[in-house]
Amino acid sequence: MPRLAFDIGFFAELPKLQPPVRKGVLDAWEKFDRLTLDQLFKDQGLKLESLTKAKDKQIRTIRIDQFWRGVVLAPPTGDTFVLLRVMPHDKAIDWAMKQKSSINEVTRAVEIRDAATLDEITPAYERVAESSSKPRLFAKFSDGDLTALGIDAETLRQARSLVDQEQLDVFAPLLPQDQREVLQYLAAGCTVEEVWQDIVAPALQASTQPVDTRDYETAIQHTRARIALVTAPEELRDILEKPFAAWRVFLHPSQRKVAYRASYSGPAQVTGGPGTGKTVVALHRVKHLLGHLRDGDRILLTTYTNALVNALRSGLESLVDDPELRERVDISTVDGFASRVVAEAPGAVALRPLMSNEEVSRWGKAAKATGFTGSAQFLAQEYRHVVLAQGITSLAEYESADRRGRGSRLAASERPLVWETVERFTAGLTEDGARTWLQTCAEAARLLEEKGPQYRHVVVDEAQDLHPAQWRLLRAAVPARPDDLFIAGDPHQRIYDSKVSLKSLGIKVAGRSVKLRKNYRSTQEILRWSTALLIGRPIAQLEDEGRNETLLGYRSALHGDGPVVLGATTEEAELDALVAQVRTWLDAGVGAGEIGVSARFNKTCAKAVAHLKDAGVPAVTLRSAEAATGETTSVRVGTMHSFKGLEFRCVAVIGVNDEALPFPKAVTPPEVDPKQHETDMLSERCLLFVACTRARDSLYVSWSGEPSSFLAEAGVPKQRAV
Repeated sequence: MPRLAFDIGFFAELPKLQPPVRKGVLDAWEKFDRLTLDQLFKDQGLKLESLTKAKDKQIRTIRIDQFWRGVVLAPPTGDTFVLLRVMPHDKAIDWAMKQKSSINEVTRAVEIRDAATLDEITPAYERVAESSSKPRLFAKFSDGDLTALGIDAETLRQARSLVDQEQLDVFAPLLPQDQREVLQYLAAGCTVEEVWQDIVAPALQASTQPVDTRDYETAIQHTRARIALVTAPEELRDILEKPFAAWRVFLHPSQRKVAYRASYSGPAQVTGGPGTGKTVVALHRVKHLLGHLRDGDRILLTTYTNALVNALRSGLESLVDDPELRERVDISTVDGFASRVVAEAPGAVALRPLMSNEEVSRWGKAAKATGFTGSAQFLAQEYRHVVLAQGITSLAEYESADRRGRGSRLAASERPLVWETVERFTAGLTEDGARTWLQTCAEAARLLEEKGPQYRHVVVDEAQDLHPAQWRLLRAAVPARPDDLFIAGDPHQRIYDSKVSLKSLGIKVAGRSVKLRKNYRSTQEILRWSTALLIGRPIAQLEDEGRNETLLGYRSALHGDGPVVLGATTEEAELDALVAQVRTWLDAGVGAGEIGVSARFNKTCAKAVAHLKDAGVPAVTLRSAEAATGETTSVRVGTMHSFKGLEFRCVAVIGVNDEALPFPKAVTPPEVDPKQHETDMLSERCLLFVACTRARDSLYVSWSGEPSSFLAEAGVPKQRAV
């Protein structure tokens, strides 16, 4: 019986399709499921039409509704058709005419290329290359190496005509998918061996038979990273209604290899830039582990913020259908888990958490009582980065503590007074029935070390912002054995001041660490603009603070318009411009719930919500009950910190002025601690980077007054003020 499968290119455009069009897709799928091949070709409602003068007679169109057409791959043999795109009628015909399908002789996967456009532009680029003084972009790679990586004769000719990255960016959207990725990795500086390991090897099928480039039925089965075979209308309806559900179908081979590896001999780690699917891989890992739990075993799935907890819970519900299995997973923040451990201890006394502004005040009082003349800021950071980070509990331990990484000098003779001030601070908290969150984590770790672990597996998302005290808690929560800890994080998104070396905490991931380089969220244009904010800045790795992370090879297969940046003379004018931009998105068919607005401060967020509402645009803060459900039909507005881990089709980042980024109160003065100053400045840069990389299709950045120095340093010119 015939069936209609779905290409990842269709799912990439899915959020742009209105409900009636999505219903038309479901109706078309049901026809393929119901009719015979002969009936399909004769059905006048479906109109499975071939195209005159098309580059590939296997590329046809089908009717979705009166104005929309689907472009399908209709192989001459086999029963499986593939829906490649859904577009307005004329655009669908034009796109379909240019495409050509093929089967990769190395990966055995189906590929689609824009053959007409490639044929048109390649001769011109070859002429430019002949007269250029630049070396060819792929000159150092032999034809044999490129062929072994799956580059076919047509793409090889095109690759040999390129002299720089900008030219490759022009060709990339037109090239076959696997081959495009190979060339992008090589151009970014990866070796042939790295490309083979990351892209080709995971896609290889265990078959010694020669590749039959006419056998599309088999090739479609080998293209599960890009082609989804949906077996029931309920499954397709779920995917069409909830775009996240597409991730249940698609995992890149490199992602699937990590998520569904049978077992790791110890802690395992997956890193990668924003949008590379780390959270999705973590959720799939939970699904895999659930299938191997013994009676009584439980899993802890943890992250940094409550907003991310809600997102993880929703994601797991989409991925794991069985509610009884989901009940075996506890999902909470690390701090929430710590509070529960402490509260459940015999004789536990409820203590209120200490707010950050109160903490600084208490340090000032403690210093005054002991006669310490240094700043409260120094004491708070010393307590966080030395005492709590190293689990110090006595003066003797503090006197021998390692203070590397602290830029403020402290003579040995001064340490007793600092320790006395620390004791005065903690004693004051105890008297008032209060405790910092990190103290709670340290106490919870102590309790678990005494009574034993609570979980069989711990899966950690957004790991880059966890403090050593929190890591000790997670280490104590699970016995040290195979598959104990699975860690997902990105040091480039470290927006809280947490310095950590997993290796120093006994969490060794060497040989079990994988880096993801392909972005599935943002367009390449948004990605390039955003990464410029961090290029050249040293970013410490998670596993070893002495080694730096890199964005080498970080790419997106999606393309679109670059970010819109705008300067305003006043805050009122900037908010008016925000309303105009949001209306532009809404008029283009973007749902209000697919739009996010981010700012550095809560007060700016409140003004944005009020301004949007006054203009008749529904808007809520991320902290509202409506936004927490994830089902809101309003524009969601939140601080840059609260945007961590979230994503939107369109994002407006506002208030990016020189008073907000970097925010002076968040940055230690260089004269107090030059190393901490550098760390704080990098955190502020990462904060802007995180906010901008929440966008999928469109990014808008604005400010009033003078723009942030971060923008100028990243090469963003001053815009005309409005």
